[in-house]
Amino acid sequence: MGEMGEQIPMELLAPAGGPEQLREVIHFGADAVYLAGQRWGMRAGSRNFSDEELIRAVAYAHARGVAVHVTVNTVMTDRDADALPVFFSLLTEAGADAVIVADLGAIALARRYAPQVAVHVSTQASVMSAAAAEEYARLGARRVVLAREMTLGQIAELRRRVTGELELEAFAHGSMCMAYSGRCLLSAGLMGPGRSAGHGACAQPCRWAWSLTEERSGAVLPVEQDGRASYLLSSNDLCMIEHLGDLRAAGVDAIKLEGRSKGAYYAAAVTNAYRHVLDGEDARPWRQELDLVSHRPYSTGFYLGEPQQNPGRVDYQRERRLVGVVEQASAGADGACVACVRCRNRADVGGELEVLSPGQPVRSFELDAPLVTNGELYQLRLPFAVEPLDLLCVRVKR
Repeated sequence: MGEMGEQIPMELLAPAGGPEQLREVIHFGADAVYLAGQRWGMRAGSRNFSDEELIRAVAYAHARGVAVHVTVNTVMTDRDADALPVFFSLLTEAGADAVIVADLGAIALARRYAPQVAVHVSTQASVMSAAAAEEYARLGARRVVLAREMTLGQIAELRRRVTGELELEAFAHGSMCMAYSGRCLLSAGLMGPGRSAGHGACAQPCRWAWSLTEERSGAVLPVEQDGRASYLLSSNDLCMIEHLGDLRAAGVDAIKLEGRSKGAYYAAAVTNAYRHVLDGEDARPWRQELDLVSHRPYSTGFYLGEPQQNPGRVDYQRERRLVGVVEQASAGADGACVACVRCRNRADVGGELEVLSPGQPVRSFELDAPLVTNGELYQLRLPFAVEPLDLLCVRVKR
């Protein structure tokens, strides 16, 4: 692990696609989480939260000093907007800290029916200019989530021009869309209105392998010279962990990790890595950690110039798999730790498991008993202390 340096004062906003992800990202150091109810969120395929779960989620987060931002940022029809007053009243009752919105009508309704809840303007609004940011501030917005197409220089110029009270948030990690700030018509055009990206139900056709078909003969024409399909629409994933100081210097107040469609291990591991670097640790070993989670090739997006396209990998890369989640732990007389672990994936005796714990380097130990049954509780002896919600993982053999 590198030497400790200066902390980088930016809020770490982590994704919570469901209650399990919420618990894990809070455990691993998120300052705030963003999540959605059963409607109006841009990840309709995620587990998300019922009304009752949302109320419990806010209480759980607040008890641990973590803020909750609720996404209400899909394209709004009259039917959607008509149901918002009841939902915004629920957010007021729950004590949500912010609502992330893009539609002007939704902003007005949030101000009326949830006046105690801060308004954050979604990246779906594609804010790239100080004029637009200031106008949203005039409408009551406390924060703007910047368009993903901005360079660091453009962010710095926008920060210079806008009022100091307006907070700026920017994406730092995760999937990028072949669209303008995620506003894409391709999914709905190919799959029908039920799979509209603007309503959170994107089928991700930009990730598909594409080829050309000659209309008269039906012959399939390769897009690439080597005869393979092309991933000509698939963007590389964003990774700014080595440039967090640059984001802060440009005027960014909060960084956002994409991933509400991802599992608890992904959300926890990425949150853990960014937490360590924001707390002053060397980014290099944690950049290597991010290579172990499921991802497409990384890039720095538009921040440092033109982003790179996915060169044609069929699958996500992944070099580590979740094996179990610690549910209980107690110290043994010999300094060891006895942990009750809920099995998620099989692991054999003698295998080396890696443990992710908040505030710790990645530690490893040799498994002395097999983990076989998914969902079963196993009692393990570890040579070091762990806590509930710590994660046990294994490297994936290539």
